[in-house]
Amino acid sequence: MGTTADHHEDPLRAVRSVPRRLPRPAELRPLLRFQRPHLDPRRRTLARAYTIEDLRTIARRRVPRSVFDYVDGAAEQEISLARARAAFESVEFHPRVLRDVSRVDTSAEVLGVRSALPLVLAPTGFTRMMHHEGEIAVARAAARANLPYVLSTMGTTDLEQVRACAPTARQWFQLYLWKDRAASEALIERAAKADYEALVLTVDTPVGGARMRDVRNGLTIPPALTVRTLAGMAMRPAWWMNILTTEPLTFAAMNSFDGTVAELIAHMFDPAATIEDLRWLREHWPRKLLVKGIMDVEDARAVVDLGADAIVVSNHGGRQLDRTSAPLALLPRVVDAVGDRCEVLVDTGVRTGADLAAARALGASAAMVGRAYLYGLMAAGEPGVDRAIDILRTEYTRTLQLLGVTSSDDVGAEHASLGSG
Repeated sequence: MGTTADHHEDPLRAVRSVPRRLPRPAELRPLLRFQRPHLDPRRRTLARAYTIEDLRTIARRRVPRSVFDYVDGAAEQEISLARARAAFESVEFHPRVLRDVSRVDTSAEVLGVRSALPLVLAPTGFTRMMHHEGEIAVARAAARANLPYVLSTMGTTDLEQVRACAPTARQWFQLYLWKDRAASEALIERAAKADYEALVLTVDTPVGGARMRDVRNGLTIPPALTVRTLAGMAMRPAWWMNILTTEPLTFAAMNSFDGTVAELIAHMFDPAATIEDLRWLREHWPRKLLVKGIMDVEDARAVVDLGADAIVVSNHGGRQLDRTSAPLALLPRVVDAVGDRCEVLVDTGVRTGADLAAARALGASAAMVGRAYLYGLMAAGEPGVDRAIDILRTEYTRTLQLLGVTSSDDVGAEHASLGSG
């Protein structure tokens, strides 16, 4: 009688005995998935970008350090920006399962009109510094995506030109209250004549924040041709060639200014502005009015009492006062206080489509993004902005499906909560 081992084949020996053969062509064919190469170098670059962070990495390689830091940086120790990101990262989702999510409606009502996503492309200054296509590229991408785009007072393309490049798109105009009230009033009249849908008054800049990256880089508008920047041309020749061979980089809403960003803000912005100036603006602007930069519940009530149609809970991307609380953390309290009388939006720290879902769940009608699409713009111009929007759309759609909801309108407080992080 044999032993137990005689009745069991050695498993290693069994593996070695698997017969070998050459694969048949029909078996190889499904495995061969060669993609046609992109002839456009920008498209080739973007094909490797799967997240906003990927676009950020590409952008860092495309533009001079001072330009990248202007977009990427924040005030002082950048604590406010870090807290804003930490708030989004602390959100805990509460998904439901066994729901039919084969079709998802990502659209949302933003300022009374349906948009493709609960997303607004925020106002950003000096946009042609990031890429020579500037505000035109952003406006066209927003129009294709059916999203509102907010042109900044500090923009580098005439507001009439931006409006004309996408005449059927939703475009809003962002306003700072300048020391020169006549200049502010002239801008308002231009925006009305150009048929901008809404005015976005930014109220958190009585003085400029201490943006230390810009200070250390000596950033000026336009960038100065110093020994340091001339040396940098060798590192970023394409960016410099585009800047030097297109229209000079100037402010579209004001006369030329030769100085640093901090000097410009000190020259223009009015530290004496009060709530009465909002009353004046409400009387002069007959269309939708948003107030951006609210970080206090009582301030929210005050501006709504004066007729604001919407407010943006915002700390200016962390670029003004450092050590503020995260806008997302404040959002639910503001919504509780005024959400029945106006729309509430939020910004700062939005980097993913999941962040859009979190903002929506905590009561915002939409979130504003600035850095996210500027990374795309720096990476590849207009196609880069398209790619940033597409990334956010894809992530937002997937998040809704995994939450078990089929519409932006169905995302609510039961789907997310702020964690303790």
